[in-house]
Amino acid sequence: MDQEPIIRVENLVKSFEGRTVLDGINLEIERGKVTAIMGGSGCGKSTLLRHLIGVLKPDLGHIWVKGRDITKFTEEEMEAYRKRFGMLFQGGALLNSLSVKDNIALPLREHTRLDEKIIGMIVKMKLELVGLRDFEHLKPAQLSGGMQKRVALARALALDPEIVFYDEPTSGLDPVVSGVIDQLISDLSRRLGITSVVVTHDTRSAFRIADRIVVLYKGRVVAEGSPSEIQESKDPLVQQFITGSPEGPIPLRQSSKDYLEDLLDME
Repeated sequence: MDQEPIIRVENLVKSFEGRTVLDGINLEIERGKVTAIMGGSGCGKSTLLRHLIGVLKPDLGHIWVKGRDITKFTEEEMEAYRKRFGMLFQGGALLNSLSVKDNIALPLREHTRLDEKIIGMIVKMKLELVGLRDFEHLKPAQLSGGMQKRVALARALALDPEIVFYDEPTSGLDPVVSGVIDQLISDLSRRLGITSVVVTHDTRSAFRIADRIVVLYKGRVVAEGSPSEIQESKDPLVQQFITGSPEGPIPLRQSSKDYLEDLLDME
């Protein structure tokens, strides 16, 4: 790489009740690029995301963001860190009681001392970025699912973050609306120089927007590279995931215990 990665994850390990969810994750996120983290259900991608945004602490390992290890942050340092990134939640997480304008203004009112007139201007600017400037007075319930995602993206951009994390941004959307969201992520990343980290199981979306793709399986990185490198991978596990084939090394049954042993253990 030509420059130091903006995020570097080193040997990240996390277990819950004896079950290892992250098993020595190592990866680097390039500044100003779109990185897609892919994998099937239970692969550890959502747990990894929660570590990247500081919600969880690892059992072992480090997460370096701009040269600082966020796993060592105090609560005060973590609060300051969270102001520097945006987050698009899977369901949008808009507050239904607030208007579109007030949803986007919320982080500005919480974390700045800007005048309301300035906040109103910023809200219009962020809505213009996602193509919804005329919708600021509506409530989320009056918008389609795709429009709600776009409002949530505008809110994620409110504080002009260096990094935006996306949790399944195209989940529940039809192919056309998914394409619109993908185009917005791609365009905003390039126009604003934002580093985008997209956690998704939507392979079509990942191949469309990502500069680099990381594939997880059972809490480990099993493949990483450009979209073309991932598509051309000879790894049968990677091929099974990106083609959606029921046949391959990814099993239907996910239990780690022997079936007969499990039955005999019942009281």
